[in-house]
Amino acid sequence: MNERMKTAVEAAPPAVPLMSERRVSLIGAMFVVIGPITMALYTPAMTEIVKAFGTTESVVKMTLALYFAGFALGQLFAGPVSDALGRRPVTIGFMAVYLVASMVALFAPSIGVLLVARFIQGFGASAGVAIARAIVRDLFAHEASSRIMNLIGIILAIGPALAPTIGGLTLEIAGWRAIFVIMAGFGLAVVATALLALKETVDADPARLNPLTLLRSYATLFTSGRFMTVSLALGASIGAIYAQATFLPFIMMDRVGLSPAEFGLSMMCQSGSFFAGALAVRRLMRSYSAYSLVPVGLVLIAIGSAGTLLLNFWEPDFARVMVPVAFYAFGIAFVMPALSTAVLAPFPRMAGAAAALSGFMQMGSGLLVGSIGAMMGDPVRAMGLLIPAMGLVAITSYAAYRRHSHAGEAEPRGDVIASMPAGRTMLGKNPDP
Repeated sequence: MNERMKTAVEAAPPAVPLMSERRVSLIGAMFVVIGPITMALYTPAMTEIVKAFGTTESVVKMTLALYFAGFALGQLFAGPVSDALGRRPVTIGFMAVYLVASMVALFAPSIGVLLVARFIQGFGASAGVAIARAIVRDLFAHEASSRIMNLIGIILAIGPALAPTIGGLTLEIAGWRAIFVIMAGFGLAVVATALLALKETVDADPARLNPLTLLRSYATLFTSGRFMTVSLALGASIGAIYAQATFLPFIMMDRVGLSPAEFGLSMMCQSGSFFAGALAVRRLMRSYSAYSLVPVGLVLIAIGSAGTLLLNFWEPDFARVMVPVAFYAFGIAFVMPALSTAVLAPFPRMAGAAAALSGFMQMGSGLLVGSIGAMMGDPVRAMGLLIPAMGLVAITSYAAYRRHSHAGEAEPRGDVIASMPAGRTMLGKNPDP
C-alpha cells in the first residue's frame, strides 16, 4: 500500500461508528437549534422591551448584539474544552449556564441586568453548535458528513421558522418575560438529550487544556488557507442571517408596520426558504455531490444580495424586503452541508477547536455587521448596504478556496485529511438505531 493510500485509509472514520447517522443528526439538530431559537424567540419582543424599560432602540439592539458576542466567544472555549474533557460533560455544563442566565433574564429588574443575562445566555448556548459539528467530524466524513449536516439543517429550519411566531404569540398573550420561560424549557431539553441519548465520542485528555496547546491549535487554523477561505465563505453566508436579525424587527414593524405576531409569521419567509432549500439539497444529493451544489447556492445568495441592495433606492414593503431574504436563505441551504464538512475535514484531532473557530466566524460576522448597522442608525440603509457586502465576501472567499491546490476536486482527497480521527468506535458492534 503506497503512502497516499495508507494516509487516506487512516484518515477515514471507522465503518461502524458509535452512533448512527440518524441519531447523530437528531442530536446535532437539538444542540444546534438552541442558539437560533433563543434569538428568534426574542426578536419579536424587542420593540416591547424598549417600552417596558423606558429605554431606546439602540440599547435594546445591544441585548441582541451581546447575545451574539457571548455566543461567538463561548464557542472558542466550548470547542477546545470539549476536545479535552469530552462532548457530554461540556454540553451539560454550558447548558447549565444557559439555564441560569435565562432565569436571570426572566426576572431582570432593569435593562442593565438584561444586557448581562443575554451575554451569559449566548455564552451558554454556544456549546451546542460547536460540539454538534465536532461530533459529526468525530464519527463521519465526506458525503456521510454532508448528509448529516443537511439533515441537521432541515431540522434546524423548523425551530427558527416557528420560534418568531411562538415568540410573537407569547408576547401578546403573556408578555415578553414569558419568552424566557420557553427558552429555559428548550435548555432543559438539550440537557436531557445529552444525558440520555449522547454517547461520548472522544477520550478525555485534560492535558489538552494547556493554554499553549490551545493557542497552537488556533494558530494552526488561522494559518491554514483552506480553513480560512472556507470559514469566511460560511461566515459571510450564515452570518447574514444573524445580521438580518438586528435589522428586520425594526424594518418590518416600524417601517412596514407589522405587529409582533405578523412579524413572527413574516420570518417564515426566511426559515421556510432555508427549509425548502435543505429539502431540495437532500433530494439532489442522491445524484450529485454536495460539493457540486455549492456554486448553485452562491448564485442564489448573489440574487438575494442584489435584491437587498435595491432597498437603497425604494421604500421598503413586505415583498421588497422578504423576497431577497428568501433567496439568500435558500442559497445558504445549498452551501452549508459541503462547506461545513470541508472546513473540519483536515482537523480530526482538533475538531472541537475547528468547529468552534468556524462557528465564531459565522456568529462574529453577524455581530460585526449588526454592530456596524446599529451605528449607521437607519436599519433599511444598513441592511441594503451590509447584507450585499456579506454576499460578496462569501462568493470571493469561495473563489479563493477553489484556487487552493486540492479544492477543484468533487470532494477533499483522503491524503489531504490529516491523521487518525480522535473519535471512538464500537468495532464489531452495530450502531444504535
